[in-house]
Amino acid sequence: MDFSNIAVIVQVIIVFGLIVFVHELGHFLAAKWAGVGVERFSLGFGPKVLGKQIGETEYLLSAVPLGGYVKMVGEEIGEPVDPAVEQLSFSHKPVGKRFFIVFAGPFSNIVWAFLIFSLTFFSFGVTVPLDIAKIGGVVPNLPAQKAGLQPGDEILSVTGTPVKTWEELAEKIQQSQGQPVQLTVKKSDGQTQEVTATPELRGAQPGGNGQPSYVIGIERAFQTQPVSLGQAIKIGAEQTWLWTKLILQSLVMLVKGQVSAKELGGPILIAQVAGQQARLGLDYLLRFAAVINVNLAVFNLLPIPVLDGGHLLFFLIEFLLGRPLSVRSREMAWRVGFFVIATLIVLVFYNDIARLVG
Repeated sequence: MDFSNIAVIVQVIIVFGLIVFVHELGHFLAAKWAGVGVERFSLGFGPKVLGKQIGETEYLLSAVPLGGYVKMVGEEIGEPVDPAVEQLSFSHKPVGKRFFIVFAGPFSNIVWAFLIFSLTFFSFGVTVPLDIAKIGGVVPNLPAQKAGLQPGDEILSVTGTPVKTWEELAEKIQQSQGQPVQLTVKKSDGQTQEVTATPELRGAQPGGNGQPSYVIGIERAFQTQPVSLGQAIKIGAEQTWLWTKLILQSLVMLVKGQVSAKELGGPILIAQVAGQQARLGLDYLLRFAAVINVNLAVFNLLPIPVLDGGHLLFFLIEFLLGRPLSVRSREMAWRVGFFVIATLIVLVFYNDIARLVG
């Protein structure tokens, strides 16, 4: 039995269980603050696995581990409410309180992402790029690997011209225009040797100018440096905002057709990547968990009925009109939203399975 794999699985389960828990806890605490009765608090959907009644609320662990839910008194569309508990009914609360209860779930994930980022950077430090032309990684099957370059090697010159920084190295590779370049390399044991690599023209590279460029298949070296608590909090806030913006931009590109729907991933892909990150170290897994928290928050805030964002849209319309939409209108919108989400679920599971088969 491989106990390392078991440890990875346990870490992933705990981390993703906490992500769902934090989201539902946001709804739960906001409901309690607003005076709304909570009938059930469940991690997972479907049949009950474990449960305990505490006061008015039944706390559940359910069989399908793909989310969770908080069931409040008077929450369902058209649900009749006993006059004796009307003061605890969600639907009888002012629109502002209902908005706050629904918004509290995604907001909790954003706060949780910020806390994870900040505590991870404070505990493990931050990675910063080295200024020197040192190789941090070698891409398989590209010229650098074929030439024998390895992580830790430092490139001292390109075709006789000294290079001191990564930017100078990249510039010389581009100037080659695909012609072979002779590299003077300082190996990790201190010895130097001459190697020849022929750059290949590749599509737009991350962080580049959006144009094809010549590459030999090396990645920049990074180092970890400690930061103070104040710096960690600042970086945590910056990372939370950065990922929020990147995810929104990706959604816009998806809608515009600039990103293929085949790129979408579901629970299987997320679990695979989480396992990979866990094997790299706890800090990698925690940062990945922070990104997933941001993903969950942004996705839930999309204005699609069934999602939190759809409910918030209804509340905004109610505030502007001075009255809620009719039950029929909300039911029709809910059915459309359910169809959209069901289609999306089928798509991401298909993509996940296609990747596994591939």
